Amino acid sequence: MAEPVAPQSQAQLIGATRTPDTLSTLVSLGLGLLAVIAIIYGCAWLIRRMTGMTGMNNSAIKVVSVMALGARERIAVVDVAGQQLLLGITPSTISTLHVFDKPVVSVGGSAPSGEFARKLQSLMNKTQAPNVAADSSGRSTNDRKI
Repeated sequence: MAEPVAPQSQAQLIGATRTPDTLSTLVSLGLGLLAVIAIIYGCAWLIRRMTGMTGMNNSAIKVVSVMALGARERIAVVDVAGQQLLLGITPSTISTLHVFDKPVVSVGGSAPSGEFARKLQSLMNKTQAPNVAADSSGRSTNDRKI
């Protein structure tokens, strides 16, 4: 028959089986970390693929021309199914400024006669012309050298 084991040796045996193996702990921790990173990359790839599917039919709307008016304000000529719209774009809103009966800017990007650009520039100069006083020499006071 087997001899009874001393109480101290039983405690040593139980303690030895409970001691975690450092290498196996690090391996399981590393595999878990890799699994979490793989799941994150997989979700990012899936989201990127899903958002790409919604923009496949982009031939109906084309931005023909964009002009910056200020730091965050722009005007744009947009072609929608052959009809051109002049849009005012600010950080908070997009407004239709004018709907053209016939195209004023070719879809290629250049104005056929340049008339639209001249009209737009003259309108912008009228509304944004600063009140500059001129001195006796005819130069504006902003142009003087100090």
